[in-house]
Amino acid sequence: MDNDRDLTVTSQPGETGETEPASADGEGPAALPNSPPGLAEAYEKALAESKDLYDRLLRKQAELENFRRRTQKEKEELRQHAAEDLIRSLLPALDGFERALQHRDAGVPAAFYQGLELIYRELREVLGRAGLAAIDTTGQMFDPHLHQAVEAVEAPGRPEHEIVEELQRGYKLRDKLLRPAIVKVALGDSPEPPVAEKS
Repeated sequence: MDNDRDLTVTSQPGETGETEPASADGEGPAALPNSPPGLAEAYEKALAESKDLYDRLLRKQAELENFRRRTQKEKEELRQHAAEDLIRSLLPALDGFERALQHRDAGVPAAFYQGLELIYRELREVLGRAGLAAIDTTGQMFDPHLHQAVEAVEAPGRPEHEIVEELQRGYKLRDKLLRPAIVKVALGDSPEPPVAEKS
């Protein structure tokens, strides 16, 4: 009989009034509004680690740049120091050329001195391109930072401490004193002795 028959009713989706939450694009279920426990903390930790790694990267880049600059500076200083030592060792040769050209022997052929002048001029030009420059002395006032006075002489009409003679030429390498000029300086006019008063 129909009354004895068990009736099983299956409801279709949407018929019971209950609906599953849809995703934003409507194609699938959306994420649950409540995140799993610890996800926010894990995100914050990962973000902090990322920021720390980025800061460390910036510091390492700055350290590398400073190291590169320091190495370049040390390399340049080493090169300049080597050039300075070489040029300083050549100064006696320049002095020898100058003395030979200033004190010429009449018995020596003129062609010999012409060759000396050529070599001396070329050497001076090469050293000049490297930054070597002679220190002015004649007519200059004595400067203890550039000159070395070995004698003070009477020089009427010349102001005191004026350089009257250069004994050895001094040189600067760029802005650095390489060797002071050895000079004689003027004592200046001596003051007249005081006149005794008549009683």
